[in-house]
Amino acid sequence: ECEACMTMGVPIFHSATRNTIRKPPLWEAAAGHRNLILDPRSHNVRIWNRLILLARALALAVDPVFFFSISIGPRPCIHMNRSAAEVASALRTCLDLAHACHLLIQFRLAYVSRESLVVGCGKLEWNARAIASHYLLCSHGFWFDLFVLLPIPQIVYLWLVPWLLRQNKIWEMMKLAQITFFLQFIPKVYHLFSLMRRMREAAGYVFGTVWWGFTLNLIAYSLASHASGGCWYILSIERAAMCLSQTRALMSCNRETWIQYFHTNSSTKKSVCFEENQTSFPYGIYQFALPLMTSNAFTIKLLYANLWGLMALSTMGNNLEPTSQSLEVVFSISMVLGGLLLFTTLIGNIQVFLHAIMMQRRKMQLHYREMEWWMRHRRLPEKLRRRVRRYEHWMWETRRGQDEMALIQGFPEGLRRDVKRCIWLHDIRKIPLFFNLGDLVLDSICDRVKPLAYSKHEKIIREGDPVQRIVFIMKGRVRRMTKAEKTTTSLLETGAFLGDELIPWCLRRPFFDRLPASGATFTCTRPVEAFAVESSDLKYITDQFRFQFANEGLKRTMRYYSSNWRTWAAVNIQLAWRQYLKRVQRLPEDQLPANVAGDNRRPALSSLRPYDHL
Repeated sequence: ECEACMTMGVPIFHSATRNTIRKPPLWEAAAGHRNLILDPRSHNVRIWNRLILLARALALAVDPVFFFSISIGPRPCIHMNRSAAEVASALRTCLDLAHACHLLIQFRLAYVSRESLVVGCGKLEWNARAIASHYLLCSHGFWFDLFVLLPIPQIVYLWLVPWLLRQNKIWEMMKLAQITFFLQFIPKVYHLFSLMRRMREAAGYVFGTVWWGFTLNLIAYSLASHASGGCWYILSIERAAMCLSQTRALMSCNRETWIQYFHTNSSTKKSVCFEENQTSFPYGIYQFALPLMTSNAFTIKLLYANLWGLMALSTMGNNLEPTSQSLEVVFSISMVLGGLLLFTTLIGNIQVFLHAIMMQRRKMQLHYREMEWWMRHRRLPEKLRRRVRRYEHWMWETRRGQDEMALIQGFPEGLRRDVKRCIWLHDIRKIPLFFNLGDLVLDSICDRVKPLAYSKHEKIIREGDPVQRIVFIMKGRVRRMTKAEKTTTSLLETGAFLGDELIPWCLRRPFFDRLPASGATFTCTRPVEAFAVESSDLKYITDQFRFQFANEGLKRTMRYYSSNWRTWAAVNIQLAWRQYLKRVQRLPEDQLPANVAGDNRRPALSSLRPYDHL
C-alpha cells in the first residue's frame, strides 16, 4: 500500500506514479486549542482509568497485609516482623504514587457540567480554571482523594507500633492497628466506588465488556475474603494475648529481639495457650488460628487467613461458632451479613453476565445460521459470501445486531426527536462544516440523520454513480480514488465527509432533479462508522434554512474540507510544479526526473475544477 495514503492526519495528495513524498505541514482542522485539557472519552484516558482502578483495588489488598507483620514469638512474646511491614509499606507507597499522578491529571481532565444535563445529554467543560475549581470544591474530589493517600499505615507500623512494643503496651498496640485499618479501608472502599462512578459519568463506561464485569466481581470477592481473613488474624492474636494475660505470660519481646528480620527456630517450651488439645481457653471462631500464631512462615499465614475468609463468606457464616465475647459476636454478624450481601450481588451479577453471554451467543448463532441458509439458497459466490460474513461480524461487534432506528421508531415524535438530539448532536458539532450553523438547523439535521456502518474493503460509492446521500465519517478510514487509481488518491478520516456534491446541487437555481455524479470511488481501508443525510432530507434543510447555507464562510469551509476541491488543488499544484521545472531547467524530455517526465510516466492530470452554486 502507498505510504502517503496510509499516513494519519490530513489527506496527502500525490501522483499514482510518484515515488518520493514530502509531508506537508499539518493543518488545524478543529476549532479552538485544547492541548492542555484531556478528553475523558479518549482511548488513552480510558486505559489510564482502568489502570488506576486496578491500582486502587491492589491498594485495598495491601492494607490487610500489615496485620500479618504482628505475631507471637516462641518465648511467648508479642513482636513485629519489620521486613514484612517494610515490604507492605513500599507496595502501599508505590500504589499511592500512581494515584497521586491521577490526582494531578484531574486538574486537566474535562468533566460533564451539571448545567448541561438539564437539557440534552451533557457537555464537557474545557475551561482549565473551571475544571480546577470544580475538582477542588467537589465533595468527592480533591480533598477526598488526598485523604485516602495519607500514609497512615506506614507511620503506624514503622514508628508507632514498635514504640508501643518497647513500652510493653500490648493492648494499645492492638487497638491502634484495628482503628488504623478501619479508618483507611472503609473510606477507600467508598472512594473506589465513587471514583468508578465519576469515570462512568464522564467517559460513558470504564471497562465496557461483559468479561471485565465478570473479572471485577471475582476481584471484589477476593478482596472481601482477604480483608475478612486479615481481621480474623489480628483478632485471633488479640484473643491469644488475652489467654497469655490470664496466665501472666504476656509480654513484649525485649529490646534486642522485638524487631526481627528473620525468625529462627526456638526450643523454648510453648505456652499451654497454644496447645490445641490441652488448652481450656474459649477461643471460639479463632480456634483454627492457633497453628498460625507462632508460625514463622509469612506466606502460610497470609494464604490460610484468605482461605478462612473465603470459606466464611461462601457459607455465610455457617461454620462460625462464636463465644459470648462482644467483639467476636459483632465480627461474626458482619461476616454473615457480608457473605449474604456478596452472594446476592456479586454471585448474582456473575450469573447475570453468564446468562447474557449465552443469550447473545445463541441469538448470533441463529442469525448466522439463517444467513448461511439464505446465501446457499440464492447460490451466492464464495467471494460475495465472505463479504457478507465480514459485514455481519462487524455489525455484531459494534451494535450486537440491533437497528438503532428501528428501536426508536415507535416513540412519540417529541421523544424520538429528543433521543436523536441526545445521540447525534455532540457528533454533529464535531463536523467542521456545521461549526457555524444555528441550533435550529442542527436540530433539524439530528432529526434526519441515519447511522451507517461499513466493513473493511467495502465501497461506499463508485465514481460516476449518482450521489444519494452525504456521509460523515465518525470512526475509521476511507480511501478516495479517481479513474481506477490512475490519477490521485487520498485518505479521509474522522471528521471528514464525502458526497459534498449534494450541497451545490441543493442550492442550485434553477433546480434540477437529476442527482449529481460522484467524482471518485470511496473504499473503506478500515471498518467505518458514519452517519448520513439523504439527498431529499438535505434538500429540505437547505430550502428551509437557505440563508445560513448561502454565505461566504460556509463556502470557504466546504471548499477547504471537500475532497474534490483538495484533489483539484493538489493536481494543479503538481502540474504547475512540473511546468516550472521544465521552464527553468530547459532539459530534454528524456533527461527529466522520473516524476517530471513525459506522458507515459506522469499521472493523467485531467481533474475537472469542481463547481458549486453557493
